[in-house]
This record gives sequence, C-alpha cells and structure tokens, in this order.
Amino acid sequence: MKRLLYLILLAAYPGPPCFPQPDPAEILKKVENNISSENRVFESTMIIHGARTSRTMTSRTYSVGDKQAFTEYLSPARDLGTKMLKLNNQLWIYSPSSDRTIEISGNMLRQSVMGSDLSYEDMMDDRKLTEIYNSRLTGTETVDNRKVYVLELTANVPDVAYYSRKIWVDAERFVPLKEELFAKSGQLLKRMTMSDVKYIDGRWFPESAIYKDILKQGGGTEFRITVIKFNQKIPDYIFSKAALKQ
Repeated sequence: MKRLLYLILLAAYPGPPCFPQPDPAEILKKVENNISSENRVFESTMIIHGARTSRTMTSRTYSVGDKQAFTEYLSPARDLGTKMLKLNNQLWIYSPSSDRTIEISGNMLRQSVMGSDLSYEDMMDDRKLTEIYNSRLTGTETVDNRKVYVLELTANVPDVAYYSRKIWVDAERFVPLKEELFAKSGQLLKRMTMSDVKYIDGRWFPESAIYKDILKQGGGTEFRITVIKFNQKIPDYIFSKAALKQ
C-alpha cells in the first residue's frame, strides 16, 4: 500500500519543470554573428611574453570574410614594413630587410608568427566553426562572474589544425570567454582567454585575448585591438602580391 501511495504521489507531483536545453549549433551561430563580418579593418598590439623578455609589436589588418587578409606591421622599427597576404589557401610574407616575398606552405604553416604563440596555421583557418565542427552542449559554468555555456566541438572534416575544441560562451552576449584546443590524441595544445567585451557596430566583440601555446615556454601572447571597424570599403588592390612591396 505504501508503495502504491508513493507512485500515485510521484505521478501527481513530477517535480520541477524541465526547460529545453539550447541548441549548441544555434549558440555557435550567434557567436559567429558577433565575431564574423563581411570585412573588417583593425589595428592591434601584440605583446609576446617570452621565457626571459617581452616584446611589443603593432600592426594594421584588412580582411574580407575568411578568404582574404592583409597585415602590415607598424612597429618596432626592425619589423616596420613587414607584410603578410592571405588569398584563399595561400600565404605570403614580405620582408623589407631582404626585399623578398616568401610563400608559407606545408610544414612551415605550423611555425610561430613573429615568435608569438600563434602559428601561421592559426591565421589561415578562418572558416566558420559550424562548417567544420559538430558541437555538443555539456553544461553551464561561471567565467569572470558571467554564466557561460560549455561546448565541446569535434571536427567533421580532415583538414583542421585542431581535432577538438572546448569553448566557454557567454550565455547573454554570445562571445567566447575561454577556449581550449586539442590534438586528435586528446592532448591540450593551446588555451585562449578573451576579455574587454565591447558592443561595437551592433555586435559584442572581445577586444583583448591571451593565447598560450602549452608546448611553448613563456607567458603567452597578449593581443589587444586598439581600433576596429566592420563592413568597410577596402580597395581590391590591397589583396594583391604587388601590394606587399608598396
């Protein structure tokens, strides 16, 4: 009789209501709406915290979607005039000291960019995450006193630098606040933290980030955006090899 009474009460009062979990693919789409743009122009400061010393570089970058990007280094003096051009799957670097243009390809893409914790491979792959990863929502946590969705991403294409990712996404503003990148073996390769989230041109955007290559000595690479403008008119000639020597 007690057992029967318990089942009746359980049926009558099933507990608190269950709310549907947000779709992880929709979360990623909202992130991309904030981070991606038709084009952008920005100036930035990169601080490379090495094992013994740190150095600071500034640059200006023009980019169109995930296919075209042009970066010119503005300081320090020894790097002034160094330029990088990305066209689809090709990347060139121009060095004013040698007056030479070199194409970066193959294993060279895994090398460090200007001694930072970023690789050329990191710079090349700007494809949307929803196009190359399957996503799974694993729960919610708190990062910097903000509620975040925790997503686990697994690659669904072979040509990716990182087989899986773990991303902590601000549940209100839909920007990533933290990310970990893994090899297919499960080894953690890189960690990123994002901050200084600002509302710019109708979108939330993190203006600061710290990249840490786990396999590299030093304190990581700090990246600060000082000026950014979305959906600008960028002359076509900028995205040409001729522009590298101008």
